[in-house]
Amino acid sequence: MSEIVAGFGVSHSPHAPEAVRKAGASHPLVPLFARVSEAVEAAKPDVLVIFDCDHFSTFFLDNWPIFAIGVADRTAGPNDMTAMPRYALQGHAALAAHIHRHCVRAGFDAALLQDFEVDHSIVVPLHFMPPTQAIPIIPIFINGFVPPLPTSQRCHAFGQAVRAAIETFPEPLRVGIMASGQFSLEIGGPKVAPGRRQGVPDPQWAGHVTDLLREGRNGALVAEATFPRLQEAGNIGGELLNWIAMLGAIGDRKATWVHPQRNDGDGFAVWQWP
Repeated sequence: MSEIVAGFGVSHSPHAPEAVRKAGASHPLVPLFARVSEAVEAAKPDVLVIFDCDHFSTFFLDNWPIFAIGVADRTAGPNDMTAMPRYALQGHAALAAHIHRHCVRAGFDAALLQDFEVDHSIVVPLHFMPPTQAIPIIPIFINGFVPPLPTSQRCHAFGQAVRAAIETFPEPLRVGIMASGQFSLEIGGPKVAPGRRQGVPDPQWAGHVTDLLREGRNGALVAEATFPRLQEAGNIGGELLNWIAMLGAIGDRKATWVHPQRNDGDGFAVWQWP
């Protein structure tokens, strides 16, 4: 049987690759991604399941699932305009199909996606973690943008269903779980300052989220992450649902390492266990 061996949380700004290219190793994101990359290498996963929100690149409003699972042995990205190299990525169709079947039987009407590419929210973290690029990935998309959003409780339960599916897969795979997303961000909306394209309307919420993760108060986070609270944090605040699904998948453990970035509306975290 397969087992989940670690959890990881990252941000994914599409501006990061170009900013780091210009600044070099002195950019503050470099050691943060390096810390997560080190944890991934230590966990030695055979597969990396990534909870993610698509940014209207893989899906659009005419076809916008609440949950979708990428079932393919290969994909590529980014499929948006992010200034960064393009990567060919491995998948794990057998495990992904097993997760899809199990989740549907558990009551989650998840879409099955076979011919697809992924955007910056998956490729940016992999870009900064070269050893991770060789690990097969399974993208699991959660609607964090277009109301009605799934509830935090539903996303947490979805993560639990993903965990149960992994634990019943007959091959002995080591599986890492990653969440990619912001806690507070507004793009092109009324919470952006005049003359700016984006901003962080609720840095206090972003700090509070990382405090709860550091303290292991995951139940409180799920309870507090209501739709109105996510909207207060910005029109991209629903990406927190990726982290909540990841917590359901790894078993609501206390984070081993958390680095808050309140002013950027996000954070980095690692969950490790013996």
